[in-house]
Amino acid sequence: MNLPNAVTAGRIAITPLIAWLPLVPSSTLRLTAFILFTIAAVTDYVDGQLARSRKQETDLGRLLDPLADKLLLLATCIPMFVLMHPVAHATDSWPAKALNNELPFRTPFGDVPLTWWVLAVVLGRELFMTLFRQIAARRGVVIAAIGPAKWKTALQLVWIGCAYCWFWTATLAATHGWDNALWNVFANFNGLAGVAAMTGSVALTLYSLGLYLRSYRRVFIGAPTRV
Repeated sequence: MNLPNAVTAGRIAITPLIAWLPLVPSSTLRLTAFILFTIAAVTDYVDGQLARSRKQETDLGRLLDPLADKLLLLATCIPMFVLMHPVAHATDSWPAKALNNELPFRTPFGDVPLTWWVLAVVLGRELFMTLFRQIAARRGVVIAAIGPAKWKTALQLVWIGCAYCWFWTATLAATHGWDNALWNVFANFNGLAGVAAMTGSVALTLYSLGLYLRSYRRVFIGAPTRV
């Protein structure tokens, strides 16, 4: 196994921890989850750069890299949905919500939870494109990643990073009773960034899917057109 593939395999190996650690109500473990996610997000870029610069692109790498991406997305969606569910006690203060493991994004306009339909759009698109690519490949058609899809992935990483950062910092702040002006500025900024990235990633999820379907709709009856 070459270095790029080893990096990708390492990313897969830490994915279960990234899924499990945020579910434990501990600021230390949630900080660890945030650090591990950041490492996974960075290595998503690094392994591809290593493979191209070292001319070590292999069939194994082409298999492992998209697998690692999808496992990371699925793994992070689990704690995000659990911890960012619609708030049951909307009148509670944010420290009470945080200590009760209710951690939707906090913004100047109110709390923004992660709803089921957002996950359905994001995960459904990934499942559909995985199957679509496999069917197309069997017919000799390679569906390459397009620009909007790459931006979608980047925004997903920012969205998830903001969520994981919030799980850690909100737990730490609630435990120590932080509720000053500086903390509120950070909480609102992180929340706005997370909501903006989430909204953008959902929009690009649907837009890029439409582009793929438009360009490769004739994959079974003729040559596809280019995006």
